[in-house]
Amino acid sequence: MPADDDGLMAQIRQHDEAAFAELVRRHLDPLHRYLFRLTGSADDAEDLAQETFLRVWQRAASYRPGVVRLTTWLHRIAHNMAVDSLRRTRPEPLADDDDMAGLADDGADPARAASSAEFERHLDHAIGILPANQRAALLLCQVQGFANRDAAAIMGVSVRGLESLLARARRSLRLAMAARVPMSALERS
Repeated sequence: MPADDDGLMAQIRQHDEAAFAELVRRHLDPLHRYLFRLTGSADDAEDLAQETFLRVWQRAASYRPGVVRLTTWLHRIAHNMAVDSLRRTRPEPLADDDDMAGLADDGADPARAASSAEFERHLDHAIGILPANQRAALLLCQVQGFANRDAAAIMGVSVRGLESLLARARRSLRLAMAARVPMSALERS
């Protein structure tokens, strides 16, 4: 039976490559999805995910089981690297996202499917051009499923600060989706 995450980290501290491979297998996909949606670039997400796991290997001894969950620690590392990357360059808005694709039923009315796809593209675009901190808060809580407390720890903000970011992100998304206007116009308000 494979070890739990904390057990894998104990093995990784001993430079166990098989344990590291198992940890990557378990956590790469959700981490990559978060980074892709945060950065808007599949290439950047891949690079940042690889760098995250490299840091896990190098800094395994700094992980403290029982103090923080491994998923929170991984996302914190990835988040910090992504924020640094976003500070250097502002990403293009997301054009398409496979995670959101396919929500329409294959047998659905073609007009309804097209409308659903258009809605998804608009939503992806609106999320993609939110300010990075609002986008991160929304993705961590709504997509990655982190509790507010854990998402706040990942972002290095208070729970109250995270809740404020979520409220602003949701308000901006609601307005953008209701009006179907570019988010850039809302960012000035």
